[in-house]
Amino acid sequence: MLNTNCPGSLRLKSALFWVGAIALSLAACQPKTATDSPPPPSPAATSVPTPSPTPSPTPTAAADPQAAAAQREQGLDYRQQGRFPEAIAALERAVDLDPEHLDGRVLLGWTLHLADRQPDAATVLEAVLERDAESVTALNALGIVYLTSDRLEAAIATHERAAALKPDNEIAYYNLSLAYHRQQDYATAIARGERAAALEPSNPHPLVALALIYWDQGEMPRAREYYQQAIALDARYRDRGFLAHLPDAGFSESQWRTTEEILAAF
Repeated sequence: MLNTNCPGSLRLKSALFWVGAIALSLAACQPKTATDSPPPPSPAATSVPTPSPTPSPTPTAAADPQAAAAQREQGLDYRQQGRFPEAIAALERAVDLDPEHLDGRVLLGWTLHLADRQPDAATVLEAVLERDAESVTALNALGIVYLTSDRLEAAIATHERAAALKPDNEIAYYNLSLAYHRQQDYATAIARGERAAALEPSNPHPLVALALIYWDQGEMPRAREYYQQAIALDARYRDRGFLAHLPDAGFSESQWRTTEEILAAF
């Protein structure tokens, strides 16, 4: 879910909603006020995996927050242009110049993800969580890295943790619906998908995910109902070619192809 501005493609690099949501979250650095309680986690998601110790970037100069901010801005500009090597270099310099700025590290980790450097992205984001285990932006980003790397148990545990910390975290619930679907835990996938749809009613992605889940349960009428709701929000879902963006929204290739079957049934 992507524009190159930010935090799910098999290879996430186009301009999609969810990544936009991650980007805004990273930029603002202000989580929403939690007002709701999340659904109880599935037994499969009991804890966030403990990351192996990873070294933090070694500062190469005295801390300079102002210069670091300029490097982050430059890195974002490069990323918008698709110039990922330059963007990563600038963001690494920003981390060196202001190593205590954790959101700058999350920004670097997410950019590594967009550049399809998943192991490096995971290493950077896991290191952030060693410093702040309750960073929702880091958990959201790392959960997507795990999901798109087919590390489903880790993705589920990480996103469940993010949802527990921030109950109105639509990003976590949406990605959980996709992860549980891939594990064929349909009841939990539906619960998480419905929560995501309720939290972000203008976004068609959770509705497409729900259509997918019901379809694979053999409940074709319900699947078509949810898919029709997605079309009502975005008529491009009538176009088979448009569905090619779904891997960038966290769908596996199999989930993408099944969605094409749903559309063909209309």
